[in-house]
Amino acid sequence: MNSPNRGAPGGATPDPSAVAAAREALPPTLVVLIATEEEFDWDAPFDRAATSVRAARELPVGQRIFDQFGVRATYLCDYPIAAQPEAYEPLREVLAGGTAELGAHLHPWVTPPFDEELSRANSFPGNLPEELERAKLESVTLALERNVGRRPRIYQAGRYGLGARTPRLLVELGYQVDASPSPAFDFSAEGGPDFTHARREPFFHPAVRELFVVPVTGAVIGFLGPRAPHWYARASRPAWARWRMPALLARLRAAERMRLSPEGFELADLKRLTRKLHAEGTRVFTFSFHSPSLMRGGSRYVTSDAELARFLDRCRGYFDFFLGEFGGRSITPLALRDEYAGHGVATTT
Repeated sequence: MNSPNRGAPGGATPDPSAVAAAREALPPTLVVLIATEEEFDWDAPFDRAATSVRAARELPVGQRIFDQFGVRATYLCDYPIAAQPEAYEPLREVLAGGTAELGAHLHPWVTPPFDEELSRANSFPGNLPEELERAKLESVTLALERNVGRRPRIYQAGRYGLGARTPRLLVELGYQVDASPSPAFDFSAEGGPDFTHARREPFFHPAVRELFVVPVTGAVIGFLGPRAPHWYARASRPAWARWRMPALLARLRAAERMRLSPEGFELADLKRLTRKLHAEGTRVFTFSFHSPSLMRGGSRYVTSDAELARFLDRCRGYFDFFLGEFGGRSITPLALRDEYAGHGVATTT
């Protein structure tokens, strides 16, 4: 098992002030995460039999785009991907090129052992009893190690369902990076975590210092400026939401909740979000999507050939913008952890 202190001088995590200073010196840095998972209907009840992985055969298509732009992508794979040859064979192909990284993703409803009741609350892995969360983490970890030939060290909870015990469990299983937090998004109405006020920049976990946290990039922005998150939160309350106030604020560009993803957002949105956050001091940007979006009909965002073409064009357009016009670079979460642990000496990739 790899040491969770990889990259930290003497096995210690760096002083927070040193990390803050190093962060300011970073060039615009892009982390790309693909939640590599089965296809399923996000609006239907959770189904243990929904384990189709046909979209995995399209992973090389995405990887060719990443390689074209020099993007260092991380494939966060769940149990149906790790356990079925139809999925893990194309995954091994894209990893063999040496430019991509492996991580793990946990959908509890399709990951053994199946000891929990199927429910929305239990779809967030951090809500499970500790021993059951651990057992499911072990299942996906060992399946990837057995069938892909690598032990993952990067994790993202399915549905961003991070729990209070999850960081400690991850370190005990040899993980070094957690990419579960989703700033600006609140899943508490379904029993999940509330990341409304979560920090956007990477950091070493304050309670489990060996674990490096790389949040998914998201924010509420708009002409209301610093008050935009406040007004978006108020508009999202049931009394206002039934009048579609969040949509109205977004159309007016007063307060828009955005995630740095080609799913549901246009290229102009992604550029606008990036420029806004960079002006506010953000240096690390996490671009993310779900692997079924690489296949026509694989997700709600890609239901036709035309939508697939536009989806792939958004990816190309954003990479061209970030790594060209914006002067950025691409890096894996593990390499970024090494930079932070080494007091952030940035190197080009």
